[in-house]
Amino acid sequence: MDRPPLPPFTQETAARKVQAAEDAWNTRDPHKVALAYSEDSVWRNRDIFVTGRPQIVAFLTRKWEREQDYALRKDLWAFDGDRIAVRFQYECRDTDGQWWRSYGNELWEFDTHGLMTRREASIDDVRIEEHERRIHGPRPAAEHGQPFPLR
Repeated sequence: MDRPPLPPFTQETAARKVQAAEDAWNTRDPHKVALAYSEDSVWRNRDIFVTGRPQIVAFLTRKWEREQDYALRKDLWAFDGDRIAVRFQYECRDTDGQWWRSYGNELWEFDTHGLMTRREASIDDVRIEEHERRIHGPRPAAEHGQPFPLR
């Protein structure tokens, strides 16, 4: 089954792929998110390695149990052929109520059907106070494609 947009990516289709990923992750639905990845997709997320949709679903389920009120912004960084690089920020609170902003970079590789076969994520976390939050829920449609400030 195809998952458009398909590679090779253009500026427009790469940006649409990034926005689709942001929108899916902001649902916090592990099963929905996992459908964007190939059956044998491999991930590195920080120091965790997962392979395949069942492990992706399990990973995301644990993540969103731990990272409450999760809200994400992704920006297209670069693209070439079947690869896309993104930078992102998300905010969440832990089970103790402490808020965090996480900054990261991801490298994505896709098959001909538009499914992601490889995802590598490097992420750093910064403790923030609730009043410092900048990300509140999914991105409004009017802000799609707009870069998100670093600070």
